[in-house]
Amino acid sequence: MDRVDIEEINEKIKEESAFIDLLTLEVNKVIIGQKHMVERLLIGLLGNGHILLEGVPGLAKTLAINTLSKAINGKFSRIQFTPDLLPSDVIGTTVYNMPKNEFSIKKGPIFGNFILADEINRAPAKVQSALLEAMQERQVTIGDETFAMEQPFLVLATQNPVEQEGTYPLPEAQVDRFMLKTVIDYPKQEDERTIMRNNLNGQYEIVKPVVTMKQILKAREVVKTVYMDEKIENYILDIIFATRFPERFGLENLNPLISFGASPRGSINLATAAKVYAFIKRRGYVIPEDVRAVCHDVLRHRIGITYEAEAEDVSSEDIINQILNKVEVP
Repeated sequence: MDRVDIEEINEKIKEESAFIDLLTLEVNKVIIGQKHMVERLLIGLLGNGHILLEGVPGLAKTLAINTLSKAINGKFSRIQFTPDLLPSDVIGTTVYNMPKNEFSIKKGPIFGNFILADEINRAPAKVQSALLEAMQERQVTIGDETFAMEQPFLVLATQNPVEQEGTYPLPEAQVDRFMLKTVIDYPKQEDERTIMRNNLNGQYEIVKPVVTMKQILKAREVVKTVYMDEKIENYILDIIFATRFPERFGLENLNPLISFGASPRGSINLATAAKVYAFIKRRGYVIPEDVRAVCHDVLRHRIGITYEAEAEDVSSEDIINQILNKVEVP
C-alpha cells in the first residue's frame, strides 16, 4: 500500500472520528475518573463486541452504560440477574390473548441497544445460555419465531469478583463470547473527592444526545478501513500462538501454567480492538502500541490457567505480561 493511500485513510479517519471527543466529553460529565472503562465501552460499541466488566460494587458500572446510551439516544435495558431468574424473563415469552383466541409474543428486556446484564454470574446456566444466542447470533427465538436484534446491540455484563457464594461461574464458551473483559479499579483520590462533592451537593449533570445511532453504525464500517500492515498481523498472531505454544517463543516456563490458549476468536477480537483503538486515537493505521494497549482486555479471559499457576499465584495477567515482553515487536 503506498503512502498516498495511508494519508488518504488518515484524513478520512480524522474526519469520521471527530464525534469521539464529543461523546467522551458528554459521558465524562457524569463518569469521573474512569477513563479506561469509558474507552473500553467505546471499543466494544465500535467493534461490535460485548464487554464483561469486573469490579467491586459502587464503581459506576451501571451508570456508565446508562450514560453512554443517553449520549447516543439508544434504548437502555437493565436486567438484574438473580438465582430465580428464568430465560423468559430475559428474552420474552408467548402470551395467550383470550379475546383474539391466539398466542401473541411479549418481548423481554433483551430487546434494546444497550443491555446491562447486572451480576451475570448470579443466574443459573439456562439463563446465561438464553443470553448467548442474542450475543452471538444477534437474534432471539421465542416459541417458533426468530427476531433480529436492533443495531447497535451491546451487552455489558458485570460481575462482582468479591462474592463467590450463590454464584454460577460463567463457562469458558460463554466468557469467550465477550470481546473484552475489563477490570475496573477504584478512582484516584482527587477524582473521588469530585464524585463525593457532586453527590453531596446534588449536582447531577444532564446527559444530552450528542451522537446518532446512524453515526455509530457508519463509524463501525469506517473502522474496517483502518490500515493494518502485515507485520502487525504477524505480531498479533505471534501473541496468540504464544498462549498456545509458549515453548516456540522461548517461554517454556509458561507450559505448566497454561491449560489452554486463546481461540481464533481471540485473534479476530485483538485485531478488531486494535483497529478501533487506532480510530479512537484519530489514526488511520494500527501501530504495535495499539495492540499492546488492548491486549490485556482481549486476552485475560481467554487464557486458561492451571492449578499449578493458581498455587504459584500466577494470573492470566502475569502470563500476558511475560508474552508481551518476549514476543518481538515489529
